[in-house]
Amino acid sequence: MKFYLTALGALALTTGVATAGGIDRSGQSILSIFEKGNYAEFSFGSISPSVGGTAIAVPVPGLNGASSGDMAGDYTQFSLSVKTALTDSFDLGLIIDQPFGANVSYPTGTAYYAQGSVATLKTTALTAIAKYRLANNISFLGGLRYQTMQAAADIPFIPSSGYAVDSDTAADFGYVVGVAYEKPEIALRVALTYNSKITHDFTTVETSVLQGYVPTETATPVVTPQSVNLEFQSGVAKDTLVFGSVRWVDWNNFEINPPLYPPATALVSYDSDTVTYSLGVGRRLSENWAAAITLGYEDPVGGFSSNLGPTDGKKSISLGGTYTRDNMKISAGLSYVEIGDTATTLDGINTAANFTGNSAIAVGIKVGFTF
Repeated sequence: MKFYLTALGALALTTGVATAGGIDRSGQSILSIFEKGNYAEFSFGSISPSVGGTAIAVPVPGLNGASSGDMAGDYTQFSLSVKTALTDSFDLGLIIDQPFGANVSYPTGTAYYAQGSVATLKTTALTAIAKYRLANNISFLGGLRYQTMQAAADIPFIPSSGYAVDSDTAADFGYVVGVAYEKPEIALRVALTYNSKITHDFTTVETSVLQGYVPTETATPVVTPQSVNLEFQSGVAKDTLVFGSVRWVDWNNFEINPPLYPPATALVSYDSDTVTYSLGVGRRLSENWAAAITLGYEDPVGGFSSNLGPTDGKKSISLGGTYTRDNMKISAGLSYVEIGDTATTLDGINTAANFTGNSAIAVGIKVGFTF
């Protein structure tokens, strides 16, 4: 069977929206290296999360039962991949993506304790990857990843009233290694890849009421997490493909904790690792058209979530289609994500607010060329 439907492109962009492991966004897929011959693709996605919570109603100043309003800003994602087949067995590729990110903005005028809080986190990664295929259809993969990261936050709420932090843009290296097995006659491929952690040593400028609002230069280390991706596909009938993935991310050692941040908890941290699953079915409808449906699930980890990332787990459904003509294929996808419920805290012990009934909608498009 020579029916290849590489996860219908844009779905890889949209099924991980908004909540995959907190700030996990791109999923760090390397599937473009498996495209035939010389290949280039560009993906773009627009994500609109709706995330809000309600403070608990207890006689504590600031916790008056007020609603937060929608605190998760819309954002866009892009990726660019180019690969070349140097020989029948050896391929080289470059991938640009945005693996991690956050865009938080609590509206003002709500009487919610965190109103006016804003935070951003931006990353861009360039991955150079090589694949060498043996005669038995086993391939070995490896490469270097160059990642930049920048973060900022302004936190006016208790107990850190009057705190702000802004970092420089740090750039550091990591790596990716993997192994894959392919059986082209049934469109079978299984790829296992490991993404290393990357340590960024930021120079941060902190301003705090506890320091008399005097800007203070500090050093803040941040380690983006290691992860493992298992991605697979297989033909199951004529013109029908099953595909999916499992992604584990090691969030246990991730935190953003500038030295002058005063609360008992870190500015951003997670209680546990995350595992995200996806499973889909693709069907070729004609010589030029194919369609797919994908279901996604991420285990909730429990415990408190950060006030700057109040989500825990997810369920998603995605629909996509691909149009192929000559050396070009265009994929588009639409996803609906049900965001898991969670609670936040101010002291690491007691609940400050509950976040329930939240969701996200995403659309994505990818254009690929074989040359």
